[in-house]
Amino acid sequence: MKTKTKIFTAAISLSVAFFSAQNKTIKAHFLDLDATSTNIKIQPTMYGIFFEDINFAADGGLYAELIKNRSFEFDEPLTGWKQPNTKTLSPNLDSGFLTIITDKSKTNKNYARITVWNDENYVLENEGFRGIGLHQGEKYDLSFNLENVSGNISAVNTSLIDENGTVISSVSTIIKGGGWQKYNAVFAPSKTVEKAKLQITFTGKGVVNMDMISLFPQDTWKGRKGGLRKDLVQKLYDLQPGFLRFPGGCIVEGRTLAERYQWKKTIGKVENRENLINKWNNGFAHRLTPDYWQSFGLGFFEYFQLAEDLGAEPLPILSCGMACQFNTAELVKMEDLDPYVQDALDLIEFANGDSNTKWGKIRTEMGHPKPFNMKFIGVGNEQWGADYIERYKVFEKAIHTKYPDIKIISGSGPSPDGEFFDYGWKELKKLNAQIVDEHYYNSPEWFLKNADRYDKYDRRGPKVFAGEYAAQSVGVVKPDNKNNWLTALSEAAFMTGLERNADVVTMTSYAPLFAHAEGWQWTPDLIWFNNLESYATPNYYVQQLFSLNKGTDLLQITENGQPLTGQDKLYASAVSDTVTGEYIIKIVNADAQAKTIQLNAKSLKINSVMTKVILTAPYLTTENSFDKELIQPRTESQNINKGKIITKIPANSFVILKLKSL
Repeated sequence: MKTKTKIFTAAISLSVAFFSAQNKTIKAHFLDLDATSTNIKIQPTMYGIFFEDINFAADGGLYAELIKNRSFEFDEPLTGWKQPNTKTLSPNLDSGFLTIITDKSKTNKNYARITVWNDENYVLENEGFRGIGLHQGEKYDLSFNLENVSGNISAVNTSLIDENGTVISSVSTIIKGGGWQKYNAVFAPSKTVEKAKLQITFTGKGVVNMDMISLFPQDTWKGRKGGLRKDLVQKLYDLQPGFLRFPGGCIVEGRTLAERYQWKKTIGKVENRENLINKWNNGFAHRLTPDYWQSFGLGFFEYFQLAEDLGAEPLPILSCGMACQFNTAELVKMEDLDPYVQDALDLIEFANGDSNTKWGKIRTEMGHPKPFNMKFIGVGNEQWGADYIERYKVFEKAIHTKYPDIKIISGSGPSPDGEFFDYGWKELKKLNAQIVDEHYYNSPEWFLKNADRYDKYDRRGPKVFAGEYAAQSVGVVKPDNKNNWLTALSEAAFMTGLERNADVVTMTSYAPLFAHAEGWQWTPDLIWFNNLESYATPNYYVQQLFSLNKGTDLLQITENGQPLTGQDKLYASAVSDTVTGEYIIKIVNADAQAKTIQLNAKSLKINSVMTKVILTAPYLTTENSFDKELIQPRTESQNINKGKIITKIPANSFVILKLKSL
């Protein structure tokens, strides 16, 4: 890595050794920390998060709606709904029945027509997303739209029942007047239940139409009605991400062009948003999920709002007119590409335009008159080949002609090497692409061996967005992959290489982000959750430690003039932080033996106390779980005597040393 002329140099000698039971030592490592800035800035976007609606990440996850198929829009409209007999729990159509009415003039076209013959026996029930999670002491808002068609039905009785059928909260809503009306009620569960159900019964006999039957916790993120699940957003907030990439991922492409993600269908009133089958509902034979759909209650407005809440740059990715090349590989003709390009231009206006513009006005009407100040946009997800390059050219010209300051993310395909990767990079370099997205899912060994991946990248070429990566403990797309300490440790080693090359790599994000414990399709994942709680994986804590300690300026840390990329299983990177006045050294010891490091810091003007953050585990196979997060960072303070620091780096550990300048 090239550096500018040095203004001053402070050498820190790190003498590394481990002591076995027989006091046998290993070769000492003498590392030089050049505390002079390399004139390479660590970008605020260096460490971010990538959200894709996979593993029930949106509906059933981050989007706090608790009712599945609330508006009967699935291909099988009764998915999630049952009409059980109160005694036998088998269908009891003698007491009443439900039919689906379709109004094709509406976006949300279906609603339920319910005929009640025996109001003592007819029950309509929703199972939620692998159950409905309820917390004792909290309140839940129920709402539904109803039209009283005929008969004398006077009330809708709703109950939340636990796994044994015991009612834990109930409320009766009086029905008044004709025409469609919205009704509201509030539940207060008497106990905490992970897999509750919603039951609906009626007082009286007759016919009613119902739609948009919805249940939300009142305690959402920032208390927004119909908002996001608080504990999951908090985990994102605690990462202090530099950007939020959304909505994917392959979900952007769709299995077909008709099933691609279309942002304009995800804004406006929630009840008017068109539902769509999720690409991942049958994406993997080992986890078929036919009930996986997208309600788009979490749509583009909410994504932008979430990015703002997190203090992160929004990074939307749009379809480039190519469906998933692993599925149908459907391709829009070049002469038909204009609507796709216009979607990109309109999105920039939606995000950044003032209230006098067409799309800026819509954003204002949704409650956000201030622009979101979007700076990045992605063209395609991980497409490859000449067809992608041909379409990228059209998007790039149109976007930069109208919005020259927007930075465009292009793609290098789904793999970190190979023919498609090489072709994409060659062509994108010719086009002076700004940022190229690279994806790599590979073994821990690959990550350990590739810490020097970017050392020889062209410093004058496009910047790199490491947009999707995760170490796979078993193999790519294997259901038995684990978020164990080995995967996290190997990612930490690799990330020192990303940070050392911050003049090339300006954005990075782990993927996937979320996984429902009973609704997942892909492993491993950064954050796991069920209907009541969530936990952070060791991989999460690696990401968090890099993000919280990214600093502002890159420093050089070397051995014999070479970066530490696995010599004796040691990896390192270093930064300074002009805001906090700290020198921050990140060290990964991928050795089964602990090492003792001696820092000779006499030439540095530093505080007499060093902060040491340690992330390690008793075994490489150790994992976190809902029961306990065994792997979490711990922080120690260590006195510095006469400028000399001697500290132990545990076996198989990731350690951060923070030295405060005077």
